[in-house]
Amino acid sequence: MREQRVERILQALEHEGLSQMLIVDPMSVYYLTDYYNLPYERFFGLLLRKDGQHVLFLNKLFYAPVNSGVKEVWFSDTDPVAEVLAPYLMQDEVLGVDKEITARFLLPLMERKLAAGFVNSSLAVDKTRAVKDEEEKEKMRSASAVNDAAMARLRALVHAGVTEREIRDQLLGIYQELGAQGFSFTPLVAFGANAADPHHEPDDTVLREGDCVLFDVGCVKDGYCSDMTRTFYYKSVSDHCREVYETTRAANEAAVALIRPGVRLCDIDKAARDLITEKGYGPAFNHRLGHFIGLTDHEYGDVSSAFDWEVEPGMIFSIEPGIYLVGDTGVRIEDLVMVTEDGVELLNHYSHDLDIIN
Repeated sequence: MREQRVERILQALEHEGLSQMLIVDPMSVYYLTDYYNLPYERFFGLLLRKDGQHVLFLNKLFYAPVNSGVKEVWFSDTDPVAEVLAPYLMQDEVLGVDKEITARFLLPLMERKLAAGFVNSSLAVDKTRAVKDEEEKEKMRSASAVNDAAMARLRALVHAGVTEREIRDQLLGIYQELGAQGFSFTPLVAFGANAADPHHEPDDTVLREGDCVLFDVGCVKDGYCSDMTRTFYYKSVSDHCREVYETTRAANEAAVALIRPGVRLCDIDKAARDLITEKGYGPAFNHRLGHFIGLTDHEYGDVSSAFDWEVEPGMIFSIEPGIYLVGDTGVRIEDLVMVTEDGVELLNHYSHDLDIIN
């Protein structure tokens, strides 16, 4: 067990008046135990208790964890999950549950009244995972360094006649050569007007002179994710596209300049959004400014108007303003940032300068 991480979650639960929580998100279980299992339709969970009598529930189909450091309870496909859990729940106290638990496992617990009440206590885990410890910070720096190197390699693949798909298909090999294990999400490669779709799937579009070339890519290294976007131009760039690019760049840099402990996520979003709006492109920035990241590419937490959290040292999230003009062009510039004790550390170092590839 990762005792310090467990203790942080237990303190957060205590603050909410809770003494127990059932965690079923496989990545959160891994975060606490170093044991990863993807259960598909089967039950898999970790019960945290304030008295330290934690329990890991495992189907007999699963392989055995190595030194999980917690009591393991094994069950079969035919065992009713509620009956398996019942002896270990403090039934006279409220049970915090993971937002990921499915109704077919939660409802039997509720019907049998195996706790004094049931509440969604996911924020205790989500906010703990949002603030990275020193080991996590180093792994995030390392994953982002690989992404910087991969971006340079991608740029070198841009040439006359190449298609989006042809570039995308070379990226996995690049990451593996650089020491990463794989993708943190499906890579995005978009030329010209395709870049106006924020989630364009690479296809057989052939590069043309004057096109923008957008790469939104990320890898997994040592279990942690990177995510970065850069937009280049091929052979030439119009004055119109230059204005769109420089506006997006300014929005990215204005948001990053604001980051320090105590600043609200919604205000960071506003800094970028206001700048884009003042330039007349407000409706073309059609998504949040950023998302939290770590063991998964998108963790709980948004840099958006919907989140008024004050940022804390150790939080890592993306800053990715974009302008998307349908049928015309699109630009996104994305970096990962880490909040420090007195400001911010950029995890990506690949240049923001407008780059015309010849």
